[in-house]
Amino acid sequence: MLKECLESILALTLNNKEKEIIVVDDGSTESALETVRQIDDRIIYLRQPNGGLSEARNTGMRLAKGKYIQFVDGDDRLLTSPYNHCLDLIRFKAPDMVVFDFINNDMTHATYRQYDTVNGAYLMRHHNIKASACTYIFRKEVAGELSFTHGIYHEDEEFTPLLLLRCEKVIMTDVKAYYYRQREQSIMNSRNRKTLIKRLNDFKWIIQKLHTLCDSLPAEEKAALQRRVAQLTMDYLYNIMTLTQSRTHLEKEIAHLEKIGLYPLPIKNYTKKYELFSKLSASKRGLSLLFTICLLHKRKKQFH
Repeated sequence: MLKECLESILALTLNNKEKEIIVVDDGSTESALETVRQIDDRIIYLRQPNGGLSEARNTGMRLAKGKYIQFVDGDDRLLTSPYNHCLDLIRFKAPDMVVFDFINNDMTHATYRQYDTVNGAYLMRHHNIKASACTYIFRKEVAGELSFTHGIYHEDEEFTPLLLLRCEKVIMTDVKAYYYRQREQSIMNSRNRKTLIKRLNDFKWIIQKLHTLCDSLPAEEKAALQRRVAQLTMDYLYNIMTLTQSRTHLEKEIAHLEKIGLYPLPIKNYTKKYELFSKLSASKRGLSLLFTICLLHKRKKQFH
């Protein structure tokens, strides 16, 4: 998988002066140095004690000398033609960030839709965003001292909106340029109860941190981050219902969210899904219906 990943990067329309590939080996059981050397001896390889995904990405950002950064997980790969389209946007429009989509198969489309260049706050106010740090290219200097929080799951949910708020020129395109490999043994697919609880607790910590930050922001940025916080809170409630399948746990967390001003969810027409969820979750009767719907939805996904 690492070989496929690196070869997908080398296949792009970038000459040797335009690309810098940094492999951060975050405490794997076996060194990948020989594999990397066989592919291209110009690849920078750094092996460090296991610190998690956040530390691996932070290390990569510290080492990077290029103007733009792209994160690629070692078991994924870039799709050549669609990603070259993103590179062209960088070359000809010099934005702070290009946001693209991912796919779970190798199907590509010949034509892509591209939106107007906007600032990050505008994008967050008017569109749903994908938090994955692998689905955008960003200008390194815009990130500044921003980094991923060590030791948490869902670290992208914190990093991405904060990075977007720093961007003045963002281009969003529907091109599917990143192949995301779903693995049953991944953290996001783990059914271990300890892992599930940590995921939920980390997710809640991120929501609370972003919620607190809202009050210190100018009006446009505040509105943008409030939308993101509301949507993350919806996702959090959905995850409690589907991952714990416990009404007691749900009611306990709702009481906590209400205490810190995150429940009930603001009734906004962000999306049809959000609007329906926020209205149903505001009453006990609606919450019971929502709980049943979420469990049925999860079981249907498992069946398929």
